[in-house]
Amino acid sequence: MKMHYSLVLLACLLFSGCASNSSGENIDEAQTEAVLDHHWQTFIANDLEGVMEDYTEESILITPNGTYRGLDEIRRNFVNAFTAFPTGQATLTLKESLAVKDIGYILWEADTPEFNLSYATDTFIIRNRKIIRQTYAGVRENK
Repeated sequence: MKMHYSLVLLACLLFSGCASNSSGENIDEAQTEAVLDHHWQTFIANDLEGVMEDYTEESILITPNGTYRGLDEIRRNFVNAFTAFPTGQATLTLKESLAVKDIGYILWEADTPEFNLSYATDTFIIRNRKIIRQTYAGVRENK
């Protein structure tokens, strides 16, 4: 019975959190697009501090390599990413960028000295000018 109560409580909390913003009120699509643009520009510049401006301590980033929670873990992910995409040696190309309400989506590809990403995609949930949730996936082909 205790577990059943916990699951019901969890479901109610999740539903109430999602429902509070489901109407789309107070969502500025232009802000979503601005965060996407800022994130991409700072990412391709290997600007760690600029990228980190887009996150909060409550942010979560999910990738095939792991889930990163909070600023310290997300920072470690980008330190590794910037090593993989060295400035002046990697070409990153944005193929698509969409902002719909508080959801951002990018499709991109990359060519580096070590590998190619023939397909890479990120989805973002953006609130109050910050990325609160992000997922990433990509198809990596070693050279």
